[in-house]
Amino acid sequence: MTNHSPEIALVTGSSRGLGKSTALNLVKKGVDVIVTYHSNAEEATKVVVQIESIGAKAVALQLDTGNTKTFDSFVQQVKQLLQDKWQTDRFDFLVNNAGIGINASIAETTEEEFNHLMNIHLKGVFLLTQKLLPLINDGGRIVNVSTGLTRIIFPGYAAYASMKGAIKTLTLYMAKELGSRQIAVNVVAPGAIETDFRGGAVRDNPEMNKYVASQTALGCVGLPDDIGGALAKLTVRVAFRRKGIASLLSEDNQWVNAQRIEVSGGQSI
Repeated sequence: MTNHSPEIALVTGSSRGLGKSTALNLVKKGVDVIVTYHSNAEEATKVVVQIESIGAKAVALQLDTGNTKTFDSFVQQVKQLLQDKWQTDRFDFLVNNAGIGINASIAETTEEEFNHLMNIHLKGVFLLTQKLLPLINDGGRIVNVSTGLTRIIFPGYAAYASMKGAIKTLTLYMAKELGSRQIAVNVVAPGAIETDFRGGAVRDNPEMNKYVASQTALGCVGLPDDIGGALAKLTVRVAFRRKGIASLLSEDNQWVNAQRIEVSGGQSI
């Protein structure tokens, strides 16, 4: 293992939404970040600039987590990047966050849609992690992102939630098999969050937003930083906003392993 400081995280799908929030909160904890994006290089560059303005190192790489044929090339890029920017051959944290949402009933879901979801949310996570394992430091951390929809049932998400349910099982196997390397693996299941996911359905639709808030014990809809791990600006809600993906990568939580942690504010309980 190559010793280096600071620690380095690779966060997939971190040009926007929950991934972006996670990347920015990791930086606040002294972690440098490899940002990945699917198609919006401009937004990814903005995230890198924002991270560098805080005083950390970051770089953006294009990655289609649904196209496994590109993974070997991507891993080679990561290897070269680690050498060139950090003078190391390993990184510490992998956050499998990238994803999409398709709303369709079981009767209406096409095979193409099913395969697209599977490639991104299950096959891609499995095989990308597999190929990146030689680059992850012993004692590192992996966080997989699932969804509250594996527990909270909304018609139209059967295929999506099924893939995410499989991620919980995959997480348990990762934790078991990587335990000998002291790599802890956990899964975070966000509730409904105000992001641009599915075209901003929760964020921009007042009726949807009100409904979700009414179904949540804390009486409001979650924000990206609730998942990313940042403190809220509103001090009255600080106590509820200290946990998230970034906190799971901390040494303080090194004994938290093989767990599904739902971050939903108590939605539909």
